[in-house]
Amino acid sequence: MEKIPEASFSSLVLFLTTIASQHLGVVKNPLTDKVEKNLELAKYTIDSLDMLREKTKGNLTKEEEELLENIINSLKLSYARENKK
Repeated sequence: MEKIPEASFSSLVLFLTTIASQHLGVVKNPLTDKVEKNLELAKYTIDSLDMLREKTKGNLTKEEEELLENIINSLKLSYARENKK
């Protein structure tokens, strides 16, 4: 059995990133082993990360802020690219 990592801000952000990536069709859903694109849910997850950034402003380490900022920017670019298709 895989060891579950300790709960942290970074692991939460990475968990939400994985979910957004699944909805963008970038990675397979591990339960179905299929690519399941759902841009509406991808946008919801990206918006949730954006909200998390706003609610935690001033309370994060520099590394956490950079991680969140980079991930949100990357996901927004991927979303825009997928939404144009």
